[in-house]
Amino acid sequence: MTSDAPRRLESFLEGAWRSGAGEGKPLAHAATGDIHALIGAEGLDLAAALQWGREVGGERLRALTIHERALMLKAVGFRLMEMKEEFYEENFATGATRKDGWIDIDGGIGTMLSFASKARRELPNARVLPEGDVEPLSRDSTFSAQHILTPLTGIAVHINAFNFPVWGMLEKIAPALIAGMPCLVKPASQTAYLTERVTRRILEMDILPEGALQLLSGSAGDMLDHVTGQDVVTFTGSAATGQRLRAHPAIIANATRFTMEADSLNATILGEDAVPGSPEFELFVKEVVREMTVKAGQKCTAIRRILVPKAHEDAVAAAISDRLAQTPIGLPDDERARMSALVALDERDAVRAKVAEICSEAEILWGDPDEVTLVSGDADRGAFISPVLMRAGDPMGARAPHEVEAFGPVATLMAYESAEDAVALARKGKGSLVSSLFTNDTRLAGEIVTGLAPFHGRVLIGNRTSAKTSTGHGSPLAPLVHGGPGRAGGGEEMGGMRGVTHFMQRTAIQGAPDFLSAVTGVWSEGASVREDTHPFRKSLSELRLGDRVVTDTREITEADVEHFATFTGDTFYAHMDSAAARANPFFEGRVAHGYLIVSFAAGLFVSPEPGPVLANYGIDNLRFLTPVYFGDSLGVVLTCKAINPREGSEHGEVRWDCVVRNQKGDAVAMYDVLTMVAKSWPEAASL
Repeated sequence: MTSDAPRRLESFLEGAWRSGAGEGKPLAHAATGDIHALIGAEGLDLAAALQWGREVGGERLRALTIHERALMLKAVGFRLMEMKEEFYEENFATGATRKDGWIDIDGGIGTMLSFASKARRELPNARVLPEGDVEPLSRDSTFSAQHILTPLTGIAVHINAFNFPVWGMLEKIAPALIAGMPCLVKPASQTAYLTERVTRRILEMDILPEGALQLLSGSAGDMLDHVTGQDVVTFTGSAATGQRLRAHPAIIANATRFTMEADSLNATILGEDAVPGSPEFELFVKEVVREMTVKAGQKCTAIRRILVPKAHEDAVAAAISDRLAQTPIGLPDDERARMSALVALDERDAVRAKVAEICSEAEILWGDPDEVTLVSGDADRGAFISPVLMRAGDPMGARAPHEVEAFGPVATLMAYESAEDAVALARKGKGSLVSSLFTNDTRLAGEIVTGLAPFHGRVLIGNRTSAKTSTGHGSPLAPLVHGGPGRAGGGEEMGGMRGVTHFMQRTAIQGAPDFLSAVTGVWSEGASVREDTHPFRKSLSELRLGDRVVTDTREITEADVEHFATFTGDTFYAHMDSAAARANPFFEGRVAHGYLIVSFAAGLFVSPEPGPVLANYGIDNLRFLTPVYFGDSLGVVLTCKAINPREGSEHGEVRWDCVVRNQKGDAVAMYDVLTMVAKSWPEAASL
């Protein structure tokens, strides 16, 4: 392996790349010890950088719709995929193998793309997000309320850990930028060179608006002194550092949102049914070894505590030790190596010290923290360490195995007597990011998972059914929350579109329905309506909220119901048997099928000629409210409820409020009809 001449890392602040004062602190290549880069941010005006992001980046992002922001990230993600080989080459300096780098680089880009895709599917193409249903506050529909979400007007400061220099940045900036909030990323110094390289490539694309993304390479200095109540600070790293930052005077004084994701003593549990030789036993051993050795155990989700039935303790110890013995360690770009170095020599020293502390209440079963056999590299110059498997003889009475984390390829085996004991041991971690259970017993899974859930942000159940498709114990995924209570920090990241709302303010808006519609872009009962041309004859450019059609009525006959029953095969007794229907406490006699009502309603409100309505793609919130009997006459009121144009497409989505009423004026069915509508017509007829 060759090492490039060290480069001076720069920060991108206030629209320009800037170097801190002085030569900078040297950063060593994790596996060779060669100086790889120099870092320092002394003398940089961080107060000005925060304000520039708020004023310049915030204004430009908020001018875009959610879909425009999502498409922007999609474009960035695809361009990054084309460049990733450059990032993999830099990744080796962190001590990570190519396989380790896949989690960070491809995983980070994939997370960004996932957020971009979900935002376009799940959120409206708007700047304001309505949340929940309209709350009527008066009987005559003149006063209502609606919760809305709007972007905070500050800046999101992301303070990241050294172990995921790409994923850590991208998984945080993606939801913030989609929400409309500019970001300042402060990576951990040890691996900041990889974050800086990725950030340079993003900014060179000239896709993000000016001010949307800044980078601080080096110490945070006085940055947190200048945060406001409109800012958000996210932190990933050690619990001790996170607690210190959370207590920063400016964060407390301004009630600045602070999200913390800290390292935790994550546990995995082998179910009592998973005996040696079973698929679950083999999956368990494989997962433990993978979590100990991937990225040399430097993952906040890595397994630290291995909980097994007392009867299987020796078998598990032997199986894990055998697999660890077959794990070659060497330089990160050596294809023979399945594990490489820790990120730095001081991290190796810290792991050794933590192992010694845990050993006060445990014994080492395999590995020597002070000796390592390599297939390549220099054990004195690189931050290499052997995997270490320990065993706690009295896990219930021990302290260190549950409270001291060696942030490397280190885990402690603990035996339990019952499912209750397993849960109690897992809880002794005082809050974790993730726990996993390997069992093929659904009853046992229900018992243990409900015991684990209050103390964990995520619980994975592994068994033979999901073996080929499971993402594993240690993989946070964009649609799922990442975080945990207690020691794990009490925060939440990702979680699909939940992650976007972390960077938005929830506000309750009260007023007359027309004014609510003006804010939310959603029509509600009591707001103005327009009954002129049939709304299905209007393109998206012509359609307005409140456009409505009130249909003629149709009488429901016994022949209609019997034909529908014969045609569909739905001969449920309430439709076909008078005596049985009358015996039902909800009905006075035979009733019409609910889906017959929906079908007849469509026949009443559709406009049959070709036009701008391209397709019906669904029904939401369908409720049948009043039974329909023979002789009842039904009519429909269909009102344009929401208009959602799609960026980059010739059509958009329209949500229609549909109310079906009988001759008495009673609502018999209510639902939302979802359609695709052309943005223009007849020009769109060629689609």
